[in-house]
Amino acid sequence: MEDRIREQGKVLIVSPAESFLAKSLVSKLEEHDLGVIYSRGEIKDISEKREETELIILFLDEDGPEMTESLVYLKDLASDLDRKFVLIGDEEAFERVKKTIPETLLLACFRRPLAMDDLLKCILKYMKENTGENRKKTVLIVDDDITYMRTVYEWIKDRYHVGMASNGVQAISYLARNKADLVLLDYEMPVANGPQVLQMLKNDSETGQIPVMFLTGHGDRKSVLSVVSLSPVDYLLKTIDKEGLLQKLDAFFASHQ
Repeated sequence: MEDRIREQGKVLIVSPAESFLAKSLVSKLEEHDLGVIYSRGEIKDISEKREETELIILFLDEDGPEMTESLVYLKDLASDLDRKFVLIGDEEAFERVKKTIPETLLLACFRRPLAMDDLLKCILKYMKENTGENRKKTVLIVDDDITYMRTVYEWIKDRYHVGMASNGVQAISYLARNKADLVLLDYEMPVANGPQVLQMLKNDSETGQIPVMFLTGHGDRKSVLSVVSLSPVDYLLKTIDKEGLLQKLDAFFASHQ
């Protein structure tokens, strides 16, 4: 059971004030064999469990301390790792928190008095559909052409979690904080081009095993041979359309199950 919980990840419950409901939720989730992290909202405490966090349950209490810095940290964590929030509180608290946490990161809002059974169903459904073997794969796009990068993001965001970096330094920085299952790397970029970025990734023990697909605008034989000689897992012409790109990505991940 412990191995399954570790693979599945854990529910992070953040309650700045002492809360009977929060501790009751911890017990109920553990009864369902889910791993739980309980925190009063300290950044250091949360950061140590960052990679284990799958879902963030945030108890909002008027009597609790201010959480401005912690909210920003949690928002960045959720954005980087493609995690969601469940808020528990009242309308005023929801509106206050939404100034920091965008709607796109919210799974649900539960008003007080809390319907514990409905909350449990929501959490269990999310964890079943979005963790373990059902977790979305993460694709990092590295391209200095912002317009093209955002187009690819829009194409694949519903099927994959997508990170974006406009140069090699940003890519290395992203991968220092997040895991990626595949990198789509532009072959031609200023300062550090695709081959140089690939070499940087291969020279780092933390990123050396991440598969890389090159994105190239040139389909002539000489250009293709120069790309293939660097041993990426594949290369994609930038003329590829949405359907073709998704087929390539789906086939790659299906073959690497």
